[in-house]
Amino acid sequence: MSDKEFKEIKEFIEIVRLLRKECPWDKIQTNDSIKEATLEEAYEVVEAIDEKNYDELKRELGDLLLHVIFHSVIAEDENKFTLSEVIELEKEKLIRRHPHIFGEVKVDDHNQVKQNWEKIKLSEGRKSVVDGIPKELPALLSAYRIQEKVAKVGFEWTTKEEAFNKIEEELKELKNSIENKPIDEIENEFGDLLFSIVNFARLYHINAETSLRKANKKFIQRFKTVEKILKTKNQNISDLSKDELISLWQLSKSLLENHKKL
Repeated sequence: MSDKEFKEIKEFIEIVRLLRKECPWDKIQTNDSIKEATLEEAYEVVEAIDEKNYDELKRELGDLLLHVIFHSVIAEDENKFTLSEVIELEKEKLIRRHPHIFGEVKVDDHNQVKQNWEKIKLSEGRKSVVDGIPKELPALLSAYRIQEKVAKVGFEWTTKEEAFNKIEEELKELKNSIENKPIDEIENEFGDLLFSIVNFARLYHINAETSLRKANKKFIQRFKTVEKILKTKNQNISDLSKDELISLWQLSKSLLENHKKL
């Protein structure tokens, strides 16, 4: 760490501690009261990364850093733990989980690093490979992390074709459940289908959560284009027929695609 970095971090921590003592709002906050804001800041970091907006990423990382320090300062005030302890624990964990850097372990590639990582976490007291996945994670991301973890210990399809076949199998089971089963069974089969799709995507190094965010964004852009077209025509979307809506949707797709090419 450079002298400038050390100075900036030291001053930043001092500012957070001062705000905690002097600011009426900061004084009354708890780890629980700001947890949703912490989650929001993390998503804003992800959004900046997705947008390749590095000026925004710089700002959002600062906001996230603020939350890490603020949570720690709150804990210090309540005699739970200190910021120094947070840093020390993380430092020890990084060293312990990188024996190929700080020890004598030899690895050939990143896959062996990931396999060793999971083994080390089990040796630290975790009872299962799939422990440690936050319950608050979005479901698609949670499925991705579950599959990623079990794959590191060999619980994995050997080919992408097998994973795609599983999608077809789950899709068939969903179709059968629609015809014969109550709604809770249909829901279960739909969940199995989503889980298998996430697994297939992972094998192609596609993050399902990121992919769906992109699809959501694309849909919103197209729908807003439809709304703009209707506004110029002084029409209401609810008055259009299905065929008219489909035609308008195709037009919005074409307009957006041509705009990207310009």
